Amino acid sequence: MRIFSTKKSWINLTIWVLLIALIIAAPSVLPVFRLNLLGRYLSLAIVALGVDLIWGFTGMLSLGQGIFFALGGYCAAMFLQLNSAGEFPNGIPEFFGLYGVEKLPFFWEPFKSSIFTLISIWLIPALIAALLGYLVFRNRIKGVYFSILTQAALLVFFNFFNGQQKLINGTNGLKTDVTQLFGQMVGSEIMQRWFFWISAVLVILAWFFARWIVRDRFGNILIGIRDDEARVRFTGYNPVIFKTIIFSIAGGLAGISGALYTVQSGIVSPQFMTVPFSIEMVVWVAVGGRGTLLGAILGAVLINYAKSLVSEALPASWMFIQGGLFILVVTALPEGVLGWIRKDGPKKLLFLLGINKKLETYPSLEVNEQGEVKS
Repeated sequence: MRIFSTKKSWINLTIWVLLIALIIAAPSVLPVFRLNLLGRYLSLAIVALGVDLIWGFTGMLSLGQGIFFALGGYCAAMFLQLNSAGEFPNGIPEFFGLYGVEKLPFFWEPFKSSIFTLISIWLIPALIAALLGYLVFRNRIKGVYFSILTQAALLVFFNFFNGQQKLINGTNGLKTDVTQLFGQMVGSEIMQRWFFWISAVLVILAWFFARWIVRDRFGNILIGIRDDEARVRFTGYNPVIFKTIIFSIAGGLAGISGALYTVQSGIVSPQFMTVPFSIEMVVWVAVGGRGTLLGAILGAVLINYAKSLVSEALPASWMFIQGGLFILVVTALPEGVLGWIRKDGPKKLLFLLGINKKLETYPSLEVNEQGEVKS
């Protein structure tokens, strides 16, 4: 059997070739500012993959992924702050002095280790997601109640982090662009180029990892939970375990995404835990194509890049455009842009445009029920 024998595979291959070509060419053709934006959007594609795993494949619409995204960002920022704190009084980050703190809080201590930080970036969000998920799923909470509960948890975390001025600089957040890493300032051009390449490689690896997860029996059970959870339970599988595992994996992916985004945006703050940001993650997946994985990547990159361009020209108009995109997807493209492409959407659109042109030229022509011009 040939690897790319199906139409769907050829479409995926074509998109991947274009995406990789764009990534390779970007450092040569884009200025540093635009390259930095593309790196951020590639990092956001990783959290979008997690949203697609829990929503597109398992049917759980989470509106609280910002929790795990921000936790990953805070882990990275705390390490960078400590790594650059040697020149400050007491060897602790500068902001502590603003609140009269002279001793490093105990939970900061482990983040002096780079190995601990690299592990905690994905493990801490994954563990918190697993704990939250298990408490919810064992009580068989699902559907709209699950969405509301995850959003409520998001608000709890937002308010908690927002009020911790003495511990994590509260509303001001933790800056990373002026910190040092490998003898270079994190916000420097050379470091930002490296973070772009790291984001590009990790988003590809994350796709392969997500693809591996949803294949074979495990993926079939996730889809079964999405379509008919009661039947899955009747066949002897425990949906609580599978839902907890996939929710934990999505949390870990969000943490990695948040860390990469933090070092490229220059700051992490409780704003990562706002409700609109978590809703945007869902919009990326819906527009790109729910349950496709590749569509989640395309949605995150293209929508955010469009947001940047539109906001530069018409700052107040993006929210209306984003709302219109979501309405368009819900009403006309339920399978997203990638699903539309896979179902010959572009060919059908060109065909209809050709018919309309013929009708304008020859008004007497008639069209049958299949949309074909009668001879």
